[in-house]
Amino acid sequence: MTTRRTFLFGLAPAGILAQAEPRVLLIGDSISIGYTPGVSKLLAGKADVHRIPGNGGPTTNGLKNLAEWLGGGRWDVIHFNWGLHDLKLMDDGRHQAPVEEYEKNLAELVARLKATGARLIWCSTTPVPAGKLNPPRRPEDVPRYNQAAARIMRANGIAIDDLYGFALPRLAQIQRPENVHFTDAGSEQLAEVVAAAVLEALGR
Repeated sequence: MTTRRTFLFGLAPAGILAQAEPRVLLIGDSISIGYTPGVSKLLAGKADVHRIPGNGGPTTNGLKNLAEWLGGGRWDVIHFNWGLHDLKLMDDGRHQAPVEEYEKNLAELVARLKATGARLIWCSTTPVPAGKLNPPRRPEDVPRYNQAAARIMRANGIAIDDLYGFALPRLAQIQRPENVHFTDAGSEQLAEVVAAAVLEALGR
């Protein structure tokens, strides 16, 4: 049986690069950490799933680390997200990255990702629940940041995996109380949506 690695730490070994299964890279924050194992399981035998090491953080972190995350190999599909950290409120009450800065950074990240030749899937930022969160975030900011991202994706012809739209009507069932993170069962449901988006991109 072929050994499948879920997490990416730099370049993949030559033996993995040579295998026939399409290579898929997941880029995102701790929400994607939660759904990656489920995606890997659902795509077993269909795709070789990797994920960036650790938390992708805000767009500024992506700009700094994207080249390392991409490595030197070929990617068939890249499923990516930034946003939940950009809209985080800092001690001075400002966003970590104001929406205008976020949009500019994301446009640059998309240009770099397009240069890989991979099929790209943008994952909308998942909802922020009401309540006192640590670190603080506001539910109403998520649609604003997602709208900014959607403008870029439409302009570049990039598919959108709308996890926000999927999660919003079922937050009470799949998200932890006063927490941006999801229950284990919730992450499994997100994994199903992500895996379906990847298979569609692969034409399967």
